[in-house]
Amino acid sequence: MTISKDILKNLKNENVIIPDNTLLNLPEKVLQFGTGVLLRGLPDYFIDKANRKGLFNGRVAVVKSTSKGDLKDFNEQNGLYTISVRGLENGQTVKENIISSSISRVLSADKEWSDILKIGQSPALQVVVSNTTEVGISLLKESIDLAPPVSFPAKLLAVLYARYKALGDTNAADIVIIATELIPENGKKLESIVFELTEFNKLEPEFVSWLKAHAHFCNSLVDRIVPGKPDVATLEKLEEQLGYSDNLLIMAEPYRLWAIEGDEKVAKLLSFKEADKGVIVKPDIEIYRELKVRLLNGSHTLSSGIAYLAGIDTVANAMADQAIKSYIVKVMQSEIVPAIPYEVPGDEAMVFSAAVLDRFANPYIKHLWINITFQYTMKMKIRILPVLTQYYKLFNKVPSSIAFGFAAFLCFMRTQKKEENQYFGQYDGKEYLITDDQAAYFYEKSKLDEAEYVNSVLSDQQLWETDLPGLKDFIKTVEENYNNIKTFGITEALAKTK
Repeated sequence: MTISKDILKNLKNENVIIPDNTLLNLPEKVLQFGTGVLLRGLPDYFIDKANRKGLFNGRVAVVKSTSKGDLKDFNEQNGLYTISVRGLENGQTVKENIISSSISRVLSADKEWSDILKIGQSPALQVVVSNTTEVGISLLKESIDLAPPVSFPAKLLAVLYARYKALGDTNAADIVIIATELIPENGKKLESIVFELTEFNKLEPEFVSWLKAHAHFCNSLVDRIVPGKPDVATLEKLEEQLGYSDNLLIMAEPYRLWAIEGDEKVAKLLSFKEADKGVIVKPDIEIYRELKVRLLNGSHTLSSGIAYLAGIDTVANAMADQAIKSYIVKVMQSEIVPAIPYEVPGDEAMVFSAAVLDRFANPYIKHLWINITFQYTMKMKIRILPVLTQYYKLFNKVPSSIAFGFAAFLCFMRTQKKEENQYFGQYDGKEYLITDDQAAYFYEKSKLDEAEYVNSVLSDQQLWETDLPGLKDFIKTVEENYNNIKTFGITEALAKTK
């Protein structure tokens, strides 16, 4: 049988957290733009947990804005779906299955736009959440009278304008808008586009004042690995244990963080935050972005070339290899933690790094190293260079593990051939695709002799926008590591690092 509200009362399974039927009748307090697994595995997870604790008492009306796919599974399952949490937390294995009842319904923007506007007019509505991809938060000058407007910001403005007309200048009109798209200052960027569209649509000054008083746009940072539906064999085994089938089932790691930038007024409206320590509402959330970008993303980036060239396919498998695991621990805790270019208490950084190591070791998440090498150069620039320069400011010496990570990066990026617009590297007889905007640059640089290649790339200030030759002995150390990788292989070269 397929999960739906009709089978809940007869479902008896101690391995599943089953919602009470009363939770299915809660009012719609959240309007969510996006049906993706990250939203269902993080914001909707928190809201469901808060409802079960009697803290929020509101459900999520979801807007499907694209024509891709259909709503069949959501409709047949009454918005119910299973979150299977698998992984490590504080070194302990976590296995938990939750039937989430957070979603009340999913509406098509193309076919049910008037219903979406009605939700916007409701005084019960308190929160708008979006994850429309980075492209979704962009300016398209269009009328909000379209049914619906094309872009997400215009859709949002139409909803807010309908709310203004219905509720006016009252406390009931207050609403929090939380962007979760993976761009810096996501909420504030969305806010600026909404105000530009307000001007383009020539909306009255009273509405502009209303927006400033009642619509609270928040930056936010989301952090949870939610791979989505597992492979067929894993899903069949899970459904056998659960006692029902679920076409919307998703996997998620135990770790969860939703950091929301907001004041006390915003915090009061987001009462679901009390249900889980993973929801944080503070006036400044930059510390959480720095911890994630430097420790999790930065360690991933520095390790990706090393692990892939060593023939290790996934992050979890790398954590089972003592040499790679030791490298990850050292680079994270000895070199990145003390050099995060933001004021972070050392103990907080170490606690976060311990959680990252648990996440890396999660055997239920198949995170491929080759995928992590996507846009390798950009990631090295954004995630690693600020740490490298800060390390030199503090200690004025070479961070040996970061230097080895650079050597592995240059080895991985050394391009052997070009086919049409694709570039390929080769190591130890294995060919791989280089998916990097700088692949053409490295193809040209790879025509240089081995002795010239490393120095030429690292001395290119236009590429790095940083004076790497000015960092004492850095290029020399990278060259030594690079030559060791070429001479002895990645594993033996790693063992030679100090």
